[in-house]
Amino acid sequence: MKIIVDTEQKILQVGALCFPCAIGKNGVVAQSEGREGDGKTPLGKYTIRYGLHRNDRVSLPETKLLFWPIRRDDGWCDAPEDPAYNRPVRLPYPDSTEKLWRESSVYDIIIVLSHNDDPPKPGLGSAIFLHIARDGFTPTQGCIAIAMTTMLALIPHMNHKTTVKIV
Repeated sequence: MKIIVDTEQKILQVGALCFPCAIGKNGVVAQSEGREGDGKTPLGKYTIRYGLHRNDRVSLPETKLLFWPIRRDDGWCDAPEDPAYNRPVRLPYPDSTEKLWRESSVYDIIIVLSHNDDPPKPGLGSAIFLHIARDGFTPTQGCIAIAMTTMLALIPHMNHKTTVKIV
């Protein structure tokens, strides 16, 4: 499966199907120019690494994509100088992190993209995910966000070879 995100139109496209999406609150940035916390969605082509989900809230459809349940103590390190930068961590963690278990539904399903992860370069950006959109598709901190119904429709077609091209 190939997913294209048209950041100008704020549309996620799969074949002939188009779905609304949200992008970063500060627009887009070239992948090599992004910075931690800039609120921009990095342009580029990414593969899907794996998924995370709140199994207390969401029943996943069958998929070939590897998923792990999100636990209450799951976080994502966003401290550029930390050895765990742009990696999942257990909370409490001694450095800056993003909490994955949330009251809101935005992280009920997270698709982890290959942005800045092989290996992570300090400060180039972390936690760039495909996740669930807020009401009204309000902007993200740099991720791509889609409706829950869209996510559930796409998941059965995703696998480790799925690409997300952000243009």
